[in-house]
Formats: sequence, C-alpha cells, structure tokens
Amino acid sequence: MAATDDRQRITIAVLALGGEGGGVLADWILDVAATQGYRGQGTSVPGVAQRTGATVYYIELFPGQARANQEPVLALMPLPGDVDLVIASELMETGRAILRGFVSKDRTTLIGSTHRVYAIDEKTAMGDGRASGERILAAANERAKRFIGFDMDAVAKRSGSLISSVMLGALAASDALPFPRETFEEAIRSGGKAVGSNLAAFSAGYAAAIAETEAARAETVPPEPTTEAGRALLRRIRAELPEQAHGFAIEGVRRLSDYQDHAYAGLYLDRLAGIRARDDGRDGSRLTRETARHLALWMSYEDTIRVADLKVRASRFARVRDEVRAEPDQPLAIVEYMHPRIEEVCETLPAGIGGWVLARPNLTAWLRRWFSKGRRVRTSSLRWFAMLSLVAGMRRWRRGTLRYRIEQERIENWLALVRQTAETDVTAAVELVACQRLIKGYSDTFERGLGNFERIVAAWPGLAGRPDAGATVRRLREAALADDEGKALDAMFADLAAGSVNSYRQG
Repeated sequence: MAATDDRQRITIAVLALGGEGGGVLADWILDVAATQGYRGQGTSVPGVAQRTGATVYYIELFPGQARANQEPVLALMPLPGDVDLVIASELMETGRAILRGFVSKDRTTLIGSTHRVYAIDEKTAMGDGRASGERILAAANERAKRFIGFDMDAVAKRSGSLISSVMLGALAASDALPFPRETFEEAIRSGGKAVGSNLAAFSAGYAAAIAETEAARAETVPPEPTTEAGRALLRRIRAELPEQAHGFAIEGVRRLSDYQDHAYAGLYLDRLAGIRARDDGRDGSRLTRETARHLALWMSYEDTIRVADLKVRASRFARVRDEVRAEPDQPLAIVEYMHPRIEEVCETLPAGIGGWVLARPNLTAWLRRWFSKGRRVRTSSLRWFAMLSLVAGMRRWRRGTLRYRIEQERIENWLALVRQTAETDVTAAVELVACQRLIKGYSDTFERGLGNFERIVAAWPGLAGRPDAGATVRRLREAALADDEGKALDAMFADLAAGSVNSYRQG
C-alpha cells in the first residue's frame, strides 16, 4: 500500500494528455474506492499550453471506518512531497510530475508509460530535437520509491482500446492500492462502455506491469554474445574501456557487426581506444562514453546499401503489419518514395569508378537527368524486393565503395581533432564529439547536416584555447539544429565575426 503508516488518506495524481481517458481512469479509481468503503474526492486542472492539453487529475481517498469521530478534510490539488501514487500517460508527463515535486523517494509509487508524444518544437527541429527520454527514465528510477514503466500506448493499440484501461491494469498489478484485482475489473463493467476491449487492455496492462516488476527485480546484465568473435569483442570492451562506457560500446559493437561485420566492430574499438587514452576520467569518463555513442552512429552511416537492407528486412514488414493492424491472411502492399541522386549512385560504385564519374561535370550533368525525380516503388512486390535485396547484398563489397572511402576519411579527421583537443581541453573535445549529431540521414538532409558540421569544425582553430571554447561549440551546434535554412547558425557566425561573445558565452 502506498500510504504511510502515520496517516490514513491516500493521495493520487494522474497526469494525462487530452483524449487519453485520464478522466475515465480517475472515475474508475473513485468507483473502486467507493465499493471498498473509502470516501473519495477527485478534482482536475486542465492545461492548455501542453502538446494536446495535459490535465492533472487529483484524487484523495479516506477509509470509511476512520470517519467515526470526524469528517475528513480533503485537498483539491497535489502538494510536492505528499503524493503516494503518480500515474502518467506518457514519458514527458512523468518528467513533469518529477519536476513539480509530486514524486518522492520515501513515499511515491510511480507508474508511467515510456512512449512519447512529441511537442511541435521537437518535431520541427532540424536535427534530433527530442527531449532526453533517458534522463527522465533515470530520474524516475532514482526519485521514486518504486517505478513501473513500459510502453502502455503500444499495449493499448494491440488490445484495441485506450491507454486508460492499460494504466488501470498497471495500477491493479502494482498493489499500490489496498484493493483486489476483481474490484478494478468490476469498475470497468459498471461503466458499461466498450467493456470487452477495456477488460482486454486491463489484463494486458496488468500482465505487462507484472513482467516489468519481475524484470526490475532481476539483475540487469547485457546480452551475452552468441559467437566466439562476439565474445572476444565483449572481452575487449571490459578490458579496455571504463565501465561507464560499456553500455554504449556494447550497443555500438552490436550495431556495427549487424551493419558490416565483426572486423568493422573491431575497428570501432580500436578507434575508441585512442580516445580513451586522452580521457581524464571526469564526469564519468564522459569523453569516452559520448564518443562510443556518436562514433557508432557515424560508422553506421546510411548509404544506399544500408537503406536497402533495412527496407527488405522481415522485421520491418512485421512491424508495418502490426502498425496497420493487418490480419494474418490479409494482403499488404508497401509503397516507398525514393529519390536517389546521382551522387548516391556513384558513391555505391567502386571508389575508382565512382570518383571517375563525379570528376567529369559534363557526364555527371547528363546522368543527373535520369535521377532528377523521385519515384514511388512497391517494395512488397517481387520485382522491387528482389532489386533492393540485390543492393543490400552489396554489403560484402562496401569497403571498396567510394562512399566508404569518403566517410572513413571524414571520421578519422574528426577523431584526430577530438584527440588533439582533449590534450588541453576535454570539455571542448566532448562538444566536438557531440557535433556528430548534425550528420544523419541521406541525400539532401545529409548534405545540409554535413555542411553545418564542416562550418563549425572550420571555425574551431579560431576558438581553440579560449575559456568558453566548449560552450561556443555547443551553441553553434544548437543553432545548426534550430532550423533547416541555417539562419540561426548564420547569425551565430555573424556574432563571432563581429567579436560579440555575450550571446554565446553562457552554456
């Protein structure tokens, strides 16, 4: 039970977005409490400045037998440090509850969905504008007395119901309230609306919460490799890298082995060792940790081979079927929009041939007309599936392609700059590592990001040695991610050229 021994009331805060059934969930909780002899009071404060109108529902419960001598006085809003149970319908709502002080280590059971509903600013950012979900999950585990989190939205979609039913199931499984499971199910039946689907979602949420609780109790260990080559790479990670970097390094090795092969993953660890030698160990070996993350992302750049590989994987077809809720015997057609430019085509060729073509402007211009327009292709058809599978099969020859030669040179130059910078300024070196965030995607998106990256790197010699060098790089990077037209970055460089440091000195 969530309530502490020195009081009889139970305080509950439900944070939900518009249309997710937060009010229905609050009503169900009040109905359950009433059947068990509790007096309950529920209030709600709707918000209009959130993504779709986030609302805080507040419930206080008081046992009926405690009303013999006095009438309880129940509050209308949750108070920081005084909430026994918090239920959040989405990850950022979990973060809001923590920021508002509703979650406390000595009292609060926190139940939250780990999926995201992105804000407009997150969606329109040129780069990865998402707020850090990892930080919220870490805070949830650290700040709450107990945290139960899983993707409740996915469970709801599989069950054909709303997330409120899943949250009720998770609540029942948590034992945070002194009520048996049957009383929660009866509340759904008493409501009389979509009873079948709501009960199915309730059961799914209950089972998922039980599984999450059992998994949290078990010791968390990284997956063990299944091959001798994989085990050898894992031994290298444990022997050569600080423990704080193991998580990113293990995922990086897994990703690059899938992207190319074990030898390519070994090259990744070789490169990390050079960074590790210059890491001063401060802030949890942040330089090595961040390089492990961003180096793996850059080394698995999205060339035409990678894009084709991802589009023909069985797991992708299964995911699409699940998203559109196709029946097992129902035909499914997938139509993609593709626009490979002549540059991408040439970069997939052997380095000598691709470079020869791109070095001849007249030939390139003549060929470009064949790739000037995008096309829609049905990747679920035999013809296009076979063609993409053929391109994906070129992975074994990737090291001989022009794109591989170009990207490896860029990566080496970047790492050399990071190593050189780390000798005198580890903080600035970390910011240069994080500039890899600008390089992502393919085609025009990749070219824009790469151009911004190269502008910042070109400006580095004029910043090196300054006490605010790292902060300046960070602000330049954030400006590059602010818009796809580069206006914010242009303004930052104009300030630099004019000698104005006030606009970017604070990080």
